[in-house]
Parts: sequence; structure tokens; C-alpha cells
Amino acid sequence: MPEVTAAMVKELRETSGAGMMDCKKALVEADGDMEQAQKILREKGLAAAAKKAGRVASEGLSYVYLNDAKDMAVVVEVNSETDFVAKNAEFQTFVNKVALQVAASGNSDIEMFLDEQWSEDSSITVKDALSQMIARIGENLSIRRFEKLSKNPNGVFASYIHAGGKVAVVAELEGAANDAVLEAGKNICMQIASMSPQFVTRADVSENFIQSEKEILTQQAKNDEKNQGKPDNIIEKMIEGRLGKHLRGMCLYDQEYVKDGDLTVEKYLEVVSKEVGSPVKVLRFVRFETGEGIAKKEENFAEEVSKAMEV
Repeated sequence: MPEVTAAMVKELRETSGAGMMDCKKALVEADGDMEQAQKILREKGLAAAAKKAGRVASEGLSYVYLNDAKDMAVVVEVNSETDFVAKNAEFQTFVNKVALQVAASGNSDIEMFLDEQWSEDSSITVKDALSQMIARIGENLSIRRFEKLSKNPNGVFASYIHAGGKVAVVAELEGAANDAVLEAGKNICMQIASMSPQFVTRADVSENFIQSEKEILTQQAKNDEKNQGKPDNIIEKMIEGRLGKHLRGMCLYDQEYVKDGDLTVEKYLEVVSKEVGSPVKVLRFVRFETGEGIAKKEENFAEEVSKAMEV
């Protein structure tokens, strides 16, 4: 059997990112064959990932990537189990690599994306690269979702990342790519991050959605004891008022502008349009909030520290 040297271990460590002892064991198992040792490490990485797959990954980062030409925008969410890992430089680098992979990818389906060749090493898939990162980080990780946008002819992309990756927003505005429009774009992205609209304008809300919301509000009104005995026409007016207020909160243009409560977002954009001498409109936006919709495990911090000390 060939001797496993320190130089061989160092080389495998640099190419795989695995720990020194893991590299040495893999080389011994592979009889010094570097390629076989890398395969063994990948297999062990997959095994490590499988063991962690049941653990809830509800922290992590939401991230925006704009290419140099500013004609493509990518938003990704990559989850981890703890906020500590989200602050890890190696994890942050991995998230950036995932965004670059999305930018170059032709897939919009997450499963097909995970089966792609990893851009930095064509011998493995994106899923393999994720598994290797899980093995190195020691937590369950998940590439949860992504969206890629290509710019419209008169479009301008703006982006904003809140609290180091808790919320990531990209918005496309119609307007000239000058400083005033770009500043307005950033302000709009901050608005979206803060107020979580679901639609740009009321015209974007489908009739089916409105009817569904109206049915919910109607049932709520009927279940409220304070409304018992009230005439149907009064109940109807009450529901219409509540629906209007509800939709104002969901539609970006109808929201109170967070930087000037005297304006709606629509009025703010009218002010910007007058300043630049041409219409400035929001065409679309994407907002990712890290861990949104994931059931988070509640755990006592003292117990968490105690468990860590036992490892």
C-alpha cells in the first residue's frame, strides 16, 4: 500500500474542504488514490447530510445578486439551522456561489437545479456541493428557493438586503437608469422589505383572490357577537370597508410611504416622476424573508449551550 504523506493529506484537504483526519482516513481507505479518496469523502458527506436532513433549517440567508451589466437579478434563500452559521463567512461564500449558479442556470425547478453539475467542479452536482457544505458546517442546510429576473427594455433593477440577509428584495422599475431613479428604487425596496406587500397595484389582484378574502371577512363578521342582529346592508358595508383596508395594506402603491407618512407609495413615485421628467413605475418585485413559512423549533438557549458543551 502506498504511504499516505502529509502533502497528500494537505492536497485533499484543500480540494475537498474536509477535516484533516477525515482526509487521512479517506486516503488510507483508498490506498492513496486521490480520486477515490475524494469519492469516499463525498459519499461520507452525503451520509452526514442524510443524518441531518430531519433537522429544521429555518435560519440562513436571503441574498440578491445583480450581474455586471445590471440586466439580470437573482434572489436566493439558503437555510441553516442556526443564526450563527448564517454569519459564517464560508456559508456566506457558498450562498453567493449558489446565486451565481442560478444566474448561469436554465432551470427554474429546484429539483432540476439541484441535479445540475456544480459550476466549480463538474464531477459533482449542486446537491453534492450542498452535502459537502453540510459535512463541513455540521448543520442541516437547504437551498430552499430562488428566482431569476431578466430586465425589460426600459427596466431598471434595484435591490436591498435587510439585517444581513433576513430579508432580500429586488424590484424592477420603469425609468431611466439615473441616480434619482436608482435612489427611488432602493427606497421602494426598503418599503417592500418593511411592509411586505403582495401586489404592485390593485389591478394586479385577481377577482378570485378578492372574493376569497371577502368570504373570510364575511365569516369573521358573522362569528363576531357584536354584529348579531345587525342588518345585512350594514354588515355588507362593514365588510367592504375592511376589505378595502386589507387590500391597501397588500398593494404596494396604496401603502403609506414609510419615509413620508403624508404620501402613499404611488404619490411618492409621482413626485419622483416630476423630478426626472418622465414616468417612474414599479413593474414587479420579489421579496424573500428567511425562514418565512417554516415551522421553527423553539429551544431553550441554556439547553442549547449545554448540548453544545457535551459534544
